[in-house]
Amino acid sequence: MPDVDIRPLGSSPAIVSTLSEILVEVVAHGGSVSFMHPLAPEAAWAFWDGALAAAGRGERVVLGAWDGEVLAGTVTLLLDCPPNQPHRAEIAKLMTRVSHRGRGVAAALMRKAEALAVQRGRTLLVLDTATEGGASGLYEDLGYVLAGTIPDYAFKPHGDLTGTMIYWKQVGPA
Repeated sequence: MPDVDIRPLGSSPAIVSTLSEILVEVVAHGGSVSFMHPLAPEAAWAFWDGALAAAGRGERVVLGAWDGEVLAGTVTLLLDCPPNQPHRAEIAKLMTRVSHRGRGVAAALMRKAEALAVQRGRTLLVLDTATEGGASGLYEDLGYVLAGTIPDYAFKPHGDLTGTMIYWKQVGPA
């Protein structure tokens, strides 16, 4: 387990700015997180400003992993599900700074997101990852089950199509 402090992030200009830097960096390095390269800092800012506003309304939790004063990574737990799915949440936007990859930051973020899901009464988590360059190995190591693959699902940041792998995991009491 890395020596990082993982906690929910609130909205402030400094947090939005730092999250925006991470998003631009991840996209520039090919991370398939719904954005195309080059990602304008203003577009990253708008995304995180909206995401943190949604967190303020209780629709999601945006977690940050702090390595001292450096925000090393983030993951989002989406809680705003339809009325017939109060037991479910979705994992989204798992990102780690390039400088902090391979240190267990992503796994620590995922474990914290799972614990928060259980605290909020969620028993089923779902997520997706790109077939090329995604985090399928991490998710499988954490016990996520592959439900299936959809070919040519989305464009990677630099333009090539990639499929997506859909995963699920039971957490907490059934």
